[in-house]
Amino acid sequence: MSQPAVERAIGKLTTDETFREAFFADPARASVEAGLQLSLFEIDALRRIPAEALRRFSDGLDDGICRLRLSHAALEARGR
Repeated sequence: MSQPAVERAIGKLTTDETFREAFFADPARASVEAGLQLSLFEIDALRRIPAEALRRFSDGLDDGICRLRLSHAALEARGR
């Protein structure tokens, strides 16, 4: 069990909406892509946190500590 990786995952789940959506769609893949070395037990435990609870908590955080979510159009414009 890697407590630092779990703590990083919880941080990303609360401050990064894009990661949160990716995690709940495919937790193992999202974790690997984020560089989080989580065990299957840890992934399962994190997956059991209600996504709505994470979203509500995130809504209460200062925008200055949350990752800005870019629209699809803005992402395409950045790629050019």
